[in-house]
Amino acid sequence: MTTPFAPPSRRVLTDCVRSATTAPSLHNSQPWRFRVVPPAVEVYADPHRLLPVTDPDGREQLISVGAAVFTLRLAIRRAGYEVDCDLLPDPRDPALAARVTAGRPLAADPTTEALAAAIPYRHTNRWPFARVAVPDRVVEKLQDAAESEGAELTVADPAARDAILGLARVADQRLRERADYAAEISRWTGRAARHDGVPTWAYGPDDVLGVMPVRAAGMPPRPSAPFEPHPTVLVLATDGDTASDRLRAGQALQRVLLTATWLGLSATPISQPVEVPEIREQLTRRPAQMVLRIGYGGVAGRTPRRPLSKVLVEESR
Repeated sequence: MTTPFAPPSRRVLTDCVRSATTAPSLHNSQPWRFRVVPPAVEVYADPHRLLPVTDPDGREQLISVGAAVFTLRLAIRRAGYEVDCDLLPDPRDPALAARVTAGRPLAADPTTEALAAAIPYRHTNRWPFARVAVPDRVVEKLQDAAESEGAELTVADPAARDAILGLARVADQRLRERADYAAEISRWTGRAARHDGVPTWAYGPDDVLGVMPVRAAGMPPRPSAPFEPHPTVLVLATDGDTASDRLRAGQALQRVLLTATWLGLSATPISQPVEVPEIREQLTRRPAQMVLRIGYGGVAGRTPRRPLSKVLVEESR
């Protein structure tokens, strides 16, 4: 005999969506929409929030949506339910990235509690980090986090780190040479009154040493400061480069970032080398999805988020 159970209410699932909207995204574009259909939540990629110059094929958009999917999964687990996640469940609707369904009641385990507690505190830190090495055992925990979501996280040795940062600087220059790149960056930066984009206060200084590539096209001049000369650089990669792989990469990325937050680390994505195809191919043998810089930094503040009214799709859709 099957014991009946009450699925989570619409209010509970809506609260979980609110958590999901805190996920990271390219230029804080927040390219997702959600449809609450208890006991499930459908997650959509929003085509109107694609960045056509920086991300013409939508790879980074799917990574962003995948990060929101992981956060949603985590929030539902913390609410006390099993979770089933079906990626790209409807071939007729490619915008439907995932359907996340709450199952039977199940108490959250300690890892779920810790990662969920980190959700409000995770933020991108674009400022210099302390000149302190990240211990190997801490990096291993981040690698385990990526592996648990089907991705690989590689830590760059000194030679590889310098090569990756060199490629990042080349990629940054090539991006600046693209038509309309500066206009696209300007659209998503500097307007603190908006509910999306990256306000001026969230951008750190330029690196006075010239080691760390910092996006500057279309932005007002900023002060300079010395960054850590030997940053810890990680590359996130997947087996393939399909839409499903990119969604899994986003889930792995968010699990890594929340684990880093839990462990007291700060993180900055170094996106430029994965935004130029010929440079991206040089990063790893497997498809590289994201480059991260991690370290010990101060609190930089969270960028704004769109209200739920802007991201929830009506049930009659």
